[in-house]
Amino acid sequence: MFRVKIPATSANLGPGFDCLGLALQLYNTMTVEPNRPFQITLTGSYRDEIPADESNLVWRTMLHFWDLVHFPTPTVALTFENHIPPARGLGSSSAAIVGGLVAANTLAGSPYSQYELLQVANTLEGHPDNVTPALYGGVTLSVPTESGVLPRVLAQSPNLRAVVIIPDTHLSTNKARAILSPEVPRKDAVFNISHVALITEAFIRQDYSLLKEGMRDTLHQNQRAALIPGLLETLEITLQAGAFGAALSGSGPTLLALTEPEFEQAIAQKALQVFKKHEVRAQAFALGIDSEGTQVDYTL
Repeated sequence: MFRVKIPATSANLGPGFDCLGLALQLYNTMTVEPNRPFQITLTGSYRDEIPADESNLVWRTMLHFWDLVHFPTPTVALTFENHIPPARGLGSSSAAIVGGLVAANTLAGSPYSQYELLQVANTLEGHPDNVTPALYGGVTLSVPTESGVLPRVLAQSPNLRAVVIIPDTHLSTNKARAILSPEVPRKDAVFNISHVALITEAFIRQDYSLLKEGMRDTLHQNQRAALIPGLLETLEITLQAGAFGAALSGSGPTLLALTEPEFEQAIAQKALQVFKKHEVRAQAFALGIDSEGTQVDYTL
């Protein structure tokens, strides 16, 4: 028996569309009991909309991996403790895929390396900016190459806190992507490329004052504001309340503000006030940056 612990993730960090991401100290865990009749048990804060049968994404991912490595399907009992909210822009589907791959790889005797698992995860998920930090932890850059995704960890343990403001509404990635234009003006592409470079410098040099400008975006946040009432106003108010930088988390609707501990409470309060003004119910959490990525624990 062993347990797999998978962090939530926040993708894009503003301009880093499909390439920048970070891992958060908010976790889903799965307990794996080999040689038991197949069963999925759901616990934790989020379980109502998650299937507990063969259609479960974690289980389907495990079956995919065993088929890939020609490993006979074992009998296992799985217990999921879910604390990452689904369809909120915090990498719940990536956590399911990464957790399933790591669990299946462990049961098969670990034939795949972390890098090889990333390639499979990216094929299944299609968004390396979520699966890379989920596997590696820290702040990551995912570089598409002809041979696959090249993962780079820009900062393993940045001295930052993350305030996540989570509206009480679902927003599917497909819907959030459908609103984006298929073409990008050259000036917007240049803007985002330069701002990704600025974010990279901010984390490598630990100069977080660069994040205020670095986390600005022209490719997707303004467009997605139509789906999230109060989005742009809330982002601006978090900066005024002490955030180094703020952005939509993934495709939303969650917002991410990076800050120092003394500003956490003010940022959360101000953001919730703005959403309330727009008649949007929301909750806020202050989290650390996860530095370890997905971990396997045998000491149960």
